[in-house]
This record gives sequence, C-alpha cells and structure tokens, in this order.
Amino acid sequence: MSQKFVKTRNNNPKSNAYGKYFAQAAYDETFIETEEIASYIQQQATLKKSDIIATLSELGEAIKHFFELGQKVRLDGVGIFKVGFSSIGVDDPKDCTASTITTRRILFSPETKRVVVGQTRADNGSIKQKYVVAKTLVQDVSFEEAHPNELGTSSNANSPAGTNTGSGTEGGNTGGNGGGNGGGSDMQI
Repeated sequence: MSQKFVKTRNNNPKSNAYGKYFAQAAYDETFIETEEIASYIQQQATLKKSDIIATLSELGEAIKHFFELGQKVRLDGVGIFKVGFSSIGVDDPKDCTASTITTRRILFSPETKRVVVGQTRADNGSIKQKYVVAKTLVQDVSFEEAHPNELGTSSNANSPAGTNTGSGTEGGNTGGNGGGNGGGSDMQI
C-alpha cells in the first residue's frame, strides 16, 4: 500500500505558485483505531492484544499527566509532544497571567534522523557529506496517485482549510494540517 495523493491546482491569485498543480494527500475516510493498531503490534511482538490495548488506552492519560507537570514527552520512533498555547497580549506584565491564555494545543515534532544522500570533495581535498533530515515515521512511505472520485478517500483539497495549496518549498500550506516546510504541526485541543 502507498500514501495516496491527488493533483490539486493552486487557485490563490496572490501566490507565486498560482495556477500550478501540486500533489496533495488523500486519505481513507476511516480511521485506524486502537484495536487495529493493537492487532498489528501483536503480530510484531510477543504481547497479547489485550495487554497492548490496555497500554495504548493508558498512553493518553500518561501523556496528560506529564503535560500537567510541565514536561515534554518523547516517544522513540514517533517524536516529541508538548503543550502549546496562545494568549491575549497585555500592556502591563502584571496583567499577563494564566487567565490570558486563550487556546491550548498539542505541538508535535516528529522524530528525525540525518540521512546521507551523497558527498562532495572540497577544494582542499576534504570530503563533505550531503545529507537530508528525514522524518522517521514517513521516511519509507511510498506514494501513489489516486483519483478524487475514488470511494473511501478524501483529500485536504475538499476541506475549507485546504484552500491555500502549495508545495513545501513554494510556501503553500498543503492542506491546513501544518504542511509546508514547517518543523512541527499543531493539534488543536
């Protein structure tokens, strides 16, 4: 299986990429739920499915507990979760209190690793490696074109947030999920 994408046109006349087409993620309409994840993990490990479900069910509570202690949470192979928020601006520092916080969210930074993609030789004879920073979770994901009329898929292009389409290098928001070149994504709570 592959991550599906559809071709979408940038219809923002103020964009430098106006009129250009971009690949945009298309998703199945259903979610992978805890039970299915537990079944998959059971096939990969020596744990019983019921134990995995119990662990995954407690994961949310454990993360919330550490957020309440002001901690960041790192899950190996996944990334870092931390609390983020917005607040109202005030003129006097004495007025900047917890009551000025308006929106809470979870900030997620996926785990990354440096991947060597080549090397060059400098004028002085030394070898310099070229590398990219790969997000571990999506490093080996393959891609395949889908058609917008396929049953069971949706794309960000159909959502109100997905109107500012563009590639990460051309400054668009690829669908309202924090796309573009940004390092992390916001999950609103």
